[in-house]
Amino acid sequence: MKKQHICSTYTLTLKWLSVLSLVLMVSVEMYAQDKKTIEGTVVDSNQEPLIGATIIESGTQNGTTTDFDGHFSITVENGSQLDISYVGFVTQSLVISNATSLPLSVMLESDTYALDAVELVAVGYGSMRKSDLTGAISSVTSDDFLQGNVSSTEQVLQGKVSGLVISKDTGDPSVGASMRLRGGTSLTASNNPLVVVDGVAGVDINTVQPSDIKTMDVLKDASATAIYGSRGANGVIMITTKSIKKGKSVTYTGLTGVSNAASHLDILSANQWRGYVRDNNVQDAIDYGANTNWQKELEQTALSQSHVLSFNSGGDGSGLRASISYLDKEGIIKESGLERLSANLSGHQYAFHNRLKFDAGLFANIDKWHPVDYSIFERAFNLNPTIPVRDANGDFTEVGGTLNENPVEILTNRIADSKKDRLLGYFKTEFDFFNDFKATVNMSLENNSTKNSFYRPSYAVIQGRPERGYGQKTLGEYTTMQLETYLNYNKNVGNHYIGAMAGYSYLDNTYDGFGAQRAGFDTDLFGYNNLGAGQNYRLGDVYSYKGNSKLISFFGRVNYSYDSRYMITATVRRDGSSRFGDNHKWGVFPSASIAWNITNEDFANNSSWLTTLKLRAGYGVTGNQDGIGEYKSLAILGVGSDSYYDPATDSWKLAYSPTQNPNPDLKWESTAQANIGIDFGFFNRVSGSLEFYNKLTSDLLYTYQVPQPPYLVGTMLANVGELSNKGFELSLNADIIQGSDFTWNANVALSSNKQIIEKLSNQVYETDVIYSGSLHGLSGMSGQFSQVIKEGYPVGTFWGKKSSGLDDNGEFILADEDSVLGDVQPDFTIGVGMNFTYKNFDLALSGYGNFGQKVLNATNMMLNDPNRLPTYNVTDDFLSSGITSPATYSGYWIEDASFFRLQTLSVGYNIPTNVNSSCGMRVYFLGENLAVFTDYSGVDPEVGLTGLDNPGIDRFNSYPRPRTFSFGLNITLKD
Repeated sequence: MKKQHICSTYTLTLKWLSVLSLVLMVSVEMYAQDKKTIEGTVVDSNQEPLIGATIIESGTQNGTTTDFDGHFSITVENGSQLDISYVGFVTQSLVISNATSLPLSVMLESDTYALDAVELVAVGYGSMRKSDLTGAISSVTSDDFLQGNVSSTEQVLQGKVSGLVISKDTGDPSVGASMRLRGGTSLTASNNPLVVVDGVAGVDINTVQPSDIKTMDVLKDASATAIYGSRGANGVIMITTKSIKKGKSVTYTGLTGVSNAASHLDILSANQWRGYVRDNNVQDAIDYGANTNWQKELEQTALSQSHVLSFNSGGDGSGLRASISYLDKEGIIKESGLERLSANLSGHQYAFHNRLKFDAGLFANIDKWHPVDYSIFERAFNLNPTIPVRDANGDFTEVGGTLNENPVEILTNRIADSKKDRLLGYFKTEFDFFNDFKATVNMSLENNSTKNSFYRPSYAVIQGRPERGYGQKTLGEYTTMQLETYLNYNKNVGNHYIGAMAGYSYLDNTYDGFGAQRAGFDTDLFGYNNLGAGQNYRLGDVYSYKGNSKLISFFGRVNYSYDSRYMITATVRRDGSSRFGDNHKWGVFPSASIAWNITNEDFANNSSWLTTLKLRAGYGVTGNQDGIGEYKSLAILGVGSDSYYDPATDSWKLAYSPTQNPNPDLKWESTAQANIGIDFGFFNRVSGSLEFYNKLTSDLLYTYQVPQPPYLVGTMLANVGELSNKGFELSLNADIIQGSDFTWNANVALSSNKQIIEKLSNQVYETDVIYSGSLHGLSGMSGQFSQVIKEGYPVGTFWGKKSSGLDDNGEFILADEDSVLGDVQPDFTIGVGMNFTYKNFDLALSGYGNFGQKVLNATNMMLNDPNRLPTYNVTDDFLSSGITSPATYSGYWIEDASFFRLQTLSVGYNIPTNVNSSCGMRVYFLGENLAVFTDYSGVDPEVGLTGLDNPGIDRFNSYPRPRTFSFGLNITLKD
């Protein structure tokens, strides 16, 4: 009975379990039918993934966020509503049903002014929301770049960023532009900002082409740049290249143009020269019978073309982007021009549920150009306009006289070829762990090499004939290997946000090169390809060099924000460099900044007119080690011109002697900077920022005279001086009209900077004044200087005798003593841009200007000399000037070179396509360098203002600027 009872109980239990299992299975099946797993991606209107977008099942706590690819996955009840949101974008809601097509592809539309607050800005070893910034940073996107056949990448920023002066003082397409942010900070080192491309610091900016750039973030103040330590004193330009978009697409951009010289120097034509000779009864004048415009004889109508083809393929876990571009830009001076072939390849791959990301990129380009001998411009201004280019025999005409050689012959009878190869490759690994941490390792290699080849044949008038041919070849190579690894931590706890970053960097620079030259060739057939055939052996015909430096760094940053109202950022970097002296191998560069977002306060966030109001303040210290160079702190021996007899080998040998004194105290130049800024926005129409800064650079590097003895060499590089820069910057953006058919947007960038040399001497190294702005090479000006570097004045201060004009006899009225005649620093700079759209049409214009700078018009100073006629030419103005004095340097020739340049004007049309079409097409016309408004009497008022040799001096080096008209076509095909 007991056994039977047990069995019955067991059987009954099994029955009940079976029934219960059946009920559970039915329940699970019914539940599963009410649940649905939704996968999809969230992107913006440009198909860029939105990282961290929020997806919430409406009315519940069930939610998730998008990953690095904009991808998400969430399980929701059938029939529920998904709310998809991202700060700065309009929230989109979707109802989920059995008919919902998966995976979802959600595109959020931007809310312009809200988006501006969450825009990600590169800050060095990471990025931050624009609304959380505490430092002075300006951002420019590819849509805002200066358009045209740009041969130097930095030009796309010209006039776009307040405080950033980009100057290209020549129309030569092979010559780059100089950059200066908030005034120069050094006398002898580079004043160009540090360029960072996709996290790789110190890159040649022309390694990456404008067509591959997504954004350029300019870090201005020390609180933003101190994270780059001893390389951040001149500011930092962060370049972020275009990312890989979801889907597949092909884009083509083409531009072709024609250029001519925009202006010329007004000098006497042949008939004007003959009229002067006739009216003044000049007996010894020689009329050669021609009517030659020497300036135009050097020029040509230049053609240019550029083509960019890019490919994009992005999937859920990987992506690839490639582009290739070609630029062929003829110079308006014959034989000159630039040809560039560039390529870019980048890709990424995710792994481990998108927590691990591999990123790789490769940039490469090849430049080829023909350097121009700028002496041709002086000859073109000098030559008698009645001289023919060629004589009756078809040979180049030759006439006697100093600096009177035929410029067309100089341009033609020489072979000059240059080539530059740039290569940048990087491999980056990012790993997200514990949700709040991200570890990054970035390895990169940059290699730049430049090869120059030159041959002057034996029949060339200048140096060719005396040397029976001259050839030269040089090769220089620069390689940088870099490893940077850092850890980021980001955590939100209620209203509190904490961000932290710590890292290590190792940088290895190696440069080497060689050169060879030879003269005395029996034949010109070899050109520069067989230098061994030259028979004139001279000391220094062959040389080579090599150098290496290392930089090791530890760095960190902490960010804190409370309720998006109060923000603080602190950074520190410790650099150790092999360039520094033994007593200063390491330097520490700290910074701190704070911000108060007033618009998030209760008393302001309900304002109908106030969009943005944020106060910022920061202070930091940065360095500049570019002025030191390798081995400058060491004692160095070099080969001199002396020789000695070695009895052991029974031969004469070259003697080695000291060429450099040791300086164990040599270190970086240090710049301390304070910055106060205000970000503002009104009526959802106007936005901008106002910055005030004060920079003091100490430990300026300069080569000083030292006594012998105790020193073995009479000069030494030392840290002594101080230099200050103070100023303000204003940036304004306005959506003046935002209609359905018509829009009008304008932007202005205004800045002013005042520079003063505070100190040049100490107890060890003393100098009262440093003379600069050499006029050597100008007739009668040998050994004469036009500028001084002096305490209490800015760099580029003109120094000489003031002029009160001319007396009744046409002679200059000059002061007895030398004094300040002005300086080359502009009082303020401005950049202006406007954009209009009407339906499918668009119109954009941009311009920039510098105001208050002085320029020495040395060209006019030399040409307005009564002793030149009739042998040489003069300017048109000379005939009515009344000048009877020979060329004399004085304030008479110092001019105000203020100008405003209308740089670009473009008109475009987007060809209508079907709404569902995957093709987009735009055609446009573009004009460049259309007009210059100035009172300057020279060829062009934009004269180079950087360096110590000849800033602000216009002296015959006038490669004219081109005026260019182009036609462009953009085509986009999407899968």
